[in-house]
Amino acid sequence: MEASQRKAEVERQAAKRAQRSAEQLRANLQRRKAQVRARREGRADETDGLPASGSRTAPGETPDTD
Repeated sequence: MEASQRKAEVERQAAKRAQRSAEQLRANLQRRKAQVRARREGRADETDGLPASGSRTAPGETPDTD
């Protein structure tokens, strides 16, 4: 009986992971589509480079170190 409960738990966790993954993929697709639409309309992207980098300099520029 315990083995069947363990198997059911593993299957439940796998289903939750698959659902989270599908949600993340949908969100990523929506972001990419928004970027393409913005570029097509000539608007700038909402982010500068990688959001986690913390850098606000454009490519090729050097940061101010005053």
